[in-house]
Amino acid sequence: MEKIDVEARARKARELFMSGYNCSQSVMLAYADLFSVDPEMLSTLVAPLGGGMGRLREVCGAVSAAFMLTGLKYPNPRPNDKESKTRSYVAVQALAERFRRENGSIVCRELLGLGKGPDSPVPLDRNEAYYKRRPCPVYIETAARFVGEMLNGEDEA
Repeated sequence: MEKIDVEARARKARELFMSGYNCSQSVMLAYADLFSVDPEMLSTLVAPLGGGMGRLREVCGAVSAAFMLTGLKYPNPRPNDKESKTRSYVAVQALAERFRRENGSIVCRELLGLGKGPDSPVPLDRNEAYYKRRPCPVYIETAARFVGEMLNGEDEA
């Protein structure tokens, strides 16, 4: 794989979010062209991860998509392949730790300063007010940057 322009991919992820995709879709679609999987299928697959897993406000959707991209870099299709599973888990834990160090958490509700429990399953309308009060673009760019560095083999794991 050729070296990825990580900053361009991070900007693309932010732009995707600002155009209406959720956090997980934005990170995934910023890298979809690197893998032989239909981008629409990837977008559909990760869509429920937005809002910290369907607006449950658990693990940040951008981080979840980064984890899924880790699986594409370090595949583990066989259930008894302990070496592949370990390599994937090491990469996921390194990504999580980097994100946590930079942002304080990988949990959506903590990143957004929300109380306990899920939000309504109905997504908020995307408008200027929505984007003004959401720190999500920063988290999306961070997740996209970190996963790009991992894909380039530049991560500090």
